[in-house]
Amino acid sequence: MKLTKERRVFLHSALGLISALLIPSKALSRWDNNAYNKVDISESIFSIGVVNPGDLREANDAIDLSLPEIAENGAIVPITVRSRILNTERIFVFAEKNPQPLVSDYVITDGVEPFVASRIKMSETAFVHVIVLARGKFYRTARQVKVTIGGCGEE
Repeated sequence: MKLTKERRVFLHSALGLISALLIPSKALSRWDNNAYNKVDISESIFSIGVVNPGDLREANDAIDLSLPEIAENGAIVPITVRSRILNTERIFVFAEKNPQPLVSDYVITDGVEPFVASRIKMSETAFVHVIVLARGKFYRTARQVKVTIGGCGEE
């Protein structure tokens, strides 16, 4: 009987792993070619739904953005973002002088704290802009990061 129980546990585990591998990748990730392929930061910001620059509300006190003032290596710039704006739906991160300014886009679901921590790649010294979408309105904050060695190994 013990052998049968172990075999049943093994089969359940194996089926669980196989079914997880068969889930299409589109269900697990989101890639917006329109937004990520823009080379100009203004176009990139407009592609996420900002109609005009007046739609962006300054939210320096409501968005905590933590970045180093000087990044020794642009390939690994640590960033943390915490939104204190009620009903935060999305957090966008842009690096101003990158070849493609939209660095990341986080979808925040109900009941999840609007906090993200990551490492971004920056090609040179530039401003990092964070835009938060909450209740259909866009809020922004920005900080400059001095990059000593670019993310592509440039000096």
